[in-house]
Amino acid sequence: MSAAFILDDLTARGLVHDTTDPEFLRARLDEGPITLYGGFDPTGDSLHVGHLVPLLLLRRFQAFGHHPVALAGGATGMIGDPGGRSRERNLLDAATIDTNLTAITAQLARFLDFETAENPARLVDNRTWTQGMGVLDFLRDVGKHVTVNTMLAKESVRARVQSEHGISFTEFSYMLLQANDYRHLCDTMGVELQVGGSDQWGNITAGIDLVRRTSGAHVHGLTVPLVTRADGTKFGKSTGDAVWLSAERTSPYAFFQYFVNSDDRDIERFLLQLTLLPLDEIAAVMERHRAAPESRQAQQALAHAVTALVHGHEAAAEAVGASSGFTRSVEELSEAEWAELAATLPTVSIADRDAIGADLDLVSVLVVLGVLSSKSEGRRLVAQGGLYLNDLAVTEGRRLEPADWRFGTYCMVRRGKKQRHVLRR
Repeated sequence: MSAAFILDDLTARGLVHDTTDPEFLRARLDEGPITLYGGFDPTGDSLHVGHLVPLLLLRRFQAFGHHPVALAGGATGMIGDPGGRSRERNLLDAATIDTNLTAITAQLARFLDFETAENPARLVDNRTWTQGMGVLDFLRDVGKHVTVNTMLAKESVRARVQSEHGISFTEFSYMLLQANDYRHLCDTMGVELQVGGSDQWGNITAGIDLVRRTSGAHVHGLTVPLVTRADGTKFGKSTGDAVWLSAERTSPYAFFQYFVNSDDRDIERFLLQLTLLPLDEIAAVMERHRAAPESRQAQQALAHAVTALVHGHEAAAEAVGASSGFTRSVEELSEAEWAELAATLPTVSIADRDAIGADLDLVSVLVVLGVLSSKSEGRRLVAQGGLYLNDLAVTEGRRLEPADWRFGTYCMVRRGKKQRHVLRR
């Protein structure tokens, strides 16, 4: 694929939100491959699905022959980006940052090819060039070139200044740290383009300006839109919890289910922006979907493609297999299928829970196992007909009986329509 075609592909997928000097950037890409970078701060021990679009953006550029640099923000992660937040982050210590960096570095390696001899991606940590810089050097070499007026004009800073909590000098300095990253990478690795989510536009343009003022180089910025769901909720949020890329934090099955339950209004946009499927293949999927939306073929294609990207094809196939089990009743499942479900779904073992004792009241058992948060929640679900054991609605006073165990080992608990847990003994 020609390096210059990347902008056409991004535009067709709705992935261009802002660019600096679009015609100049296109002309630069027409000249040949460009070195670009995107940053990911280790504020947690896993990235989440909100990071998928910028992660895949770097991969798309690599596929078109460009040279991606993934920045793991060991320095900026210790400060915290004020953008999109109403109050100060809790500062992380160096040991936590190190643990988080190890985790997200492994996740970055799933999306970018660091091993190919032809065009390997590169990974950097901004602590490498930041931690040795003294405060006076930073103020003279970076702060001198950026006015407070310019920083206050950026939306990420202005919103926090105007909030009831305000902004500390620590987080106010985040923009300068990120700008210095761009300057350093331009000087040492020839980086000419920084990419990120649209909420990073202020930080990116600050870096572009710093590069221009210190070296005179003409560099670029490109942002992708932040993905939201059709109902207005923030992408990646489900019942208040993030959907994580870590299998330990969000199981591949739960990850698959998040996407297979996508709204029809979202499905084409998600296929375009969250998968590497070719445009003509996506068009064919959507044509079949519009002809028979009740079959949810597009949702299945999306869920499989994204799960395979994040967790691998084997995990995606297992999630498909587990999901297909729910087209039949619990009574129809074989012992092997139960074992597959137990390996895929959230599963708790009664044998490991001595605290249950002799009380086999189902609601009490589920509270002890952590399936329910409290007995009052359980009673409310029972009263509303929203708690099921082996496909049957749980009634008040229901006890866990020997006959409930399929193959003497498994039970299925369901809360509402989608939240399932396997009980195992």
